[in-house]
Amino acid sequence: MCFLSTDVPENELQDFLSTCAYSRVKLNPQLFNYCFSVALSHRRDTRNVPIPNFAETFPSKFMDSQVFQQARESAAVLDGTERTPIIIPRDYTATNLEEEHRLAYWREDIGINLHHWHWHLVYPFTASDRAIVAKDRRGELFFYMHQQIIARYNNERLCNSLKRVKKFSNWREPIPEAYFPKLDSLTSARGWPPRQANMKWQDLDRPVDGLKVTVAEMERFRRNLEEAVDGGMVRLPDGSTQPLTIDMLGNMLESSILSPNPQLYGTVHNNGHSFSAYMHDPQHRYLESFGVIADEATTMRDPFFYRWHAWIDDFFQKFKESRHVSPYSRSELENPGVRISEVRVENLEGDGAVNTLNTFWMESDLDLSRGLDFSNRGPVFARFTHLNHRRFRYVINVNNTGSAQRATVRIFLAPKFDERN
Repeated sequence: MCFLSTDVPENELQDFLSTCAYSRVKLNPQLFNYCFSVALSHRRDTRNVPIPNFAETFPSKFMDSQVFQQARESAAVLDGTERTPIIIPRDYTATNLEEEHRLAYWREDIGINLHHWHWHLVYPFTASDRAIVAKDRRGELFFYMHQQIIARYNNERLCNSLKRVKKFSNWREPIPEAYFPKLDSLTSARGWPPRQANMKWQDLDRPVDGLKVTVAEMERFRRNLEEAVDGGMVRLPDGSTQPLTIDMLGNMLESSILSPNPQLYGTVHNNGHSFSAYMHDPQHRYLESFGVIADEATTMRDPFFYRWHAWIDDFFQKFKESRHVSPYSRSELENPGVRISEVRVENLEGDGAVNTLNTFWMESDLDLSRGLDFSNRGPVFARFTHLNHRRFRYVINVNNTGSAQRATVRIFLAPKFDERN
């Protein structure tokens, strides 16, 4: 899939450029963009080349479909200097009658979805080239990045008088959360399928997508993973075993070519997204495509993404709390002779208040012209609202009575109250 990364030798930039120019008109636009972006980020001779802004090249993945009709009219009728930004409403997928919609500002944020898309660009799990997939601590970072997302999401839920997200443990129970994305795909000229409330995972049999897996098989893979966590050992294809590590567990859950035994442990995380994305048409009977939860650029919009990853996170936590994982020793965490005497947060804007973080709503513009068509009609801007914060800095006063040494400071941000108090 990522042939642009491997088929053209490094330091042959002209050949690389020629291959890209040819592929751009021959490949599906999204496939080309993915391969091109992976190549830019993984080839040593292009790592400093900026990756195209995915929200500008495929804006339909990030904003209300009604925006594009207005954008086309603006591009066709008005001169570039006369165009005003098209306003994207902040609440366009539901009303507050839907409790989960209180978090739409966070789930549907362009920046957070771009982050998720870019992370999986840097750490792809579908590539067959080991040099692209086998990065240092990749499996552990899969856990850590998504754990941080769940932690922040729970913080936002508490701020909006909602309980922390409930993990999806019973894979046969109805899913009460509905989601209607209000997105259209400009490349397929069809809308993204919604999910009705109280739908269930169903056995998948979609030959066109290469998917044939049952819920019972998923449950069997889950039991095998639980056995590995409980015993602290992984069974390899030849029948031998080796100790389980958190990095290995990450490569087993988000299965890739790094999984030690995919036949035994399956592709639980990946198939979980597929089961969730095809509930509306598990057998391709109605010729429907997948829902937003199956696309790295749109998956974080769906409330169920967080329930699924809450279960993934809990699975990692069980391993970390098991007897097979040794806690850090005191000597690993101590810095003899080093003492922190004061920590404070200084506000660099406004009244300069101490230990106060200020967030606010901000409007930004995004140029849609590259994602509308192939004609050069000048910029067409959409204006969206998103969270931002006033600039601040941490001030840490440290006393060291010993020799100079390098140290790491980790800062944890957590809510003071939860749904219980």
